Amino acid sequence: MNKKLLSHLDYWLIGAVILLSIFGIICIGSATHINLGEDPSTYYSQILWFLTGIPLLIIACIINYKAWSKYYLFFYVFLLLLLVAVLLFGRTANNAKRWLYLGPIGIQPSEFAKIILIFALAKLIDRLHDRINQLPVLVFLCAFILLPVALIQQQPSLSASLVLCAILLIELFVAGISKKYILICLVVALPLVLLVCLDAAREDPLLVDHILAPHQLSRIRTFLRPVEGSNEYYQTFKSINAIGSGGLTGKGLYQGTLNQLSYLPEPHNDFIFSVIGEEFGFVGCVAVLALEYVVAFRCFLTAMNCRDLFSQLIAAGIGGMFAFQTFVNTGVAVNLLPNTGMSLPFVSYGGSSMWTNMAAIGLVLNIGANRAKSIFEEV
Repeated sequence: MNKKLLSHLDYWLIGAVILLSIFGIICIGSATHINLGEDPSTYYSQILWFLTGIPLLIIACIINYKAWSKYYLFFYVFLLLLLVAVLLFGRTANNAKRWLYLGPIGIQPSEFAKIILIFALAKLIDRLHDRINQLPVLVFLCAFILLPVALIQQQPSLSASLVLCAILLIELFVAGISKKYILICLVVALPLVLLVCLDAAREDPLLVDHILAPHQLSRIRTFLRPVEGSNEYYQTFKSINAIGSGGLTGKGLYQGTLNQLSYLPEPHNDFIFSVIGEEFGFVGCVAVLALEYVVAFRCFLTAMNCRDLFSQLIAAGIGGMFAFQTFVNTGVAVNLLPNTGMSLPFVSYGGSSMWTNMAAIGLVLNIGANRAKSIFEEV
């Protein structure tokens, strides 16, 4: 990196990402009980994902992303091939086939789909912007996203599918979609959500059991009709107890009773927020949420200051991705939303998600620094 680029980087964004990542590593250590002498491989792996994510951030920060944008269809097709490869050759774990293994290293293409589709969709919308409110164009853009969503749902991965749909909506909104389409979506979506909930609550659903995997349907039913003591509600029930027991300042690192006694399923991943709540209390939860939304806010701020639509869509899509994932992850942990298996950005365990997030931050830094550079050069 040259000095001019370094002088224009968003250090608030970099600082928030580093703090979240380091804090996440600490919480993963507690969740996997390294203090009790248990296998530290998950803890060390997260450190490795973070350290190897830094070069990805730097590369994304210095590349000429606009020059690469002409290959957006190549990236899109490559993603589709990866998703098909997962279905054909992927390894199954926990009733889901989401991972491809390259020797000892497992990758999750549904995570990479987020950044690839943010980039490709931004370029496509930029090219079609003058016709963005024509119905055939909107249908085409929806189909552009729904094809990878359909492949991801075959794994299945509801969380990744929801993020991709959120990215589409965010980028369309930023591109200036007509209010009438927003109103139509709301008029259609709200009754549809109600019908899905009513259908899921039936003993013999008419439709949703053909769309959702059995465990996904079970999670929705558990959210609608929680039964204390049932296996389906166990994870959420323990999560609520852990967060509530943390009080204002928490029990302290490695002192969370439910966490340390292994009453929290998947505490290093989807339910890392439960560990934070029990061991660091309300203060810790607020601090993490504040940092997550600093990340999202700085992405949105970069988007607002962009001088071209393509860059604006990328920054806004990345900010929306982080905000949406944070909202859903924490909403699930406190039982405001059904369990979707969504990670908390930079905090939850996962190599593919960490690499994706770091590359996304690098792109935002790139966009922000290049905007500042162009203004400087004009003065």
